[in-house]
Amino acid sequence: MQLFLIKIVQNFKNCKIRENTGKRIACGAGKWYNKKMEEKTDIQKVFIAGGTGFLGMPAAEKFEKAGIGVCSASLSGGKNCVKFDLFSAAEEEIAALVGKCGADALLYALGPDDRATPPAPAYAFFHERLAVQSEKICRAAKRAGVKKIVALGSYFAHFNALYGGKLEKHHPYIRARAEQERRLLALSDEKCAVCVLELPYIFGVTAGRAPLWRESFLSHYDRYRTVFITRGGTAATTAEGVAETCVAAALYGAGGARYPVGGVNITYNELLEKMLFYAKDGRKVRLVPARLAALGAKGILKEYAAAGCESGLNPAKLMTEIQNRYFYIDAEKTETALHFAELGFSPVREIDAAVRASMEACYPERFR
Repeated sequence: MQLFLIKIVQNFKNCKIRENTGKRIACGAGKWYNKKMEEKTDIQKVFIAGGTGFLGMPAAEKFEKAGIGVCSASLSGGKNCVKFDLFSAAEEEIAALVGKCGADALLYALGPDDRATPPAPAYAFFHERLAVQSEKICRAAKRAGVKKIVALGSYFAHFNALYGGKLEKHHPYIRARAEQERRLLALSDEKCAVCVLELPYIFGVTAGRAPLWRESFLSHYDRYRTVFITRGGTAATTAEGVAETCVAAALYGAGGARYPVGGVNITYNELLEKMLFYAKDGRKVRLVPARLAALGAKGILKEYAAAGCESGLNPAKLMTEIQNRYFYIDAEKTETALHFAELGFSPVREIDAAVRASMEACYPERFR
């Protein structure tokens, strides 16, 4: 979505307009979980859908460290991970695979994020890969006898609910994420508890995988002397922090609960400055007004329409509904609900090390 800002600045750099600074929002898990969180689930083995991914791999390591067995499936395969296309497989095949593994829990860590720009209509793409496939795979795991399902979702669904469903009206990706939550939580019952972790921006490095920050974000600024961003802020955490939360949710997550995951709350300006610093990039960050950005984003919509594509996040509405607001999370509420202290987990309260590692992996030529 930062690519929109670059093009917008090109079109409107000589214009001036008062900025809409948005509204600071600080939210936690209290609205989303219930008293059943106190009940611990005895987990012996977990099946990870997406076990070699950016989040699936560190989660597997945390489960093993906690004494919980791991088996998984992914397109590439790997350690304790069978090469298997879960999206193409029938529900019966997936149930047989999970049953053969002997897992009593499922961690669902699959699906595209908001950076995808598929052929229009975008909702069809996101609905299939986020809502339909996740429901099929989780339903199959339930048939196989798992008693706990933890699904990785997006904090956009959290804020969509907070704003009364307003965000999903304009953003296909958020609409699909909201539908994914509704479908998965509907599977929860006394025999199988299903919960969703709503994830923010995540930093860190997974072995064998290059972080996407350079390709999908920072590279769009390569030709410019100044880096532009809107006023607003976000929650952010680390891959290791998410991995610990996955283990905690598998053990203590309540059926039907949605847990917003945080770590630190940081303005976009501060976050981008931090990324540039650790990438050894001396450029300055400059704020661009959100209302001005929205005007320029209408040109982006025309470009997508001409190419037959549609973004998961509507460019114009992105500026006035998301990018200029403060999507902050009260991380401590979720950590308390999931018994972090009892499990010996360390809450994420700084992301510098993870940002630094991400930038070093993104720009290895600068650190030789």
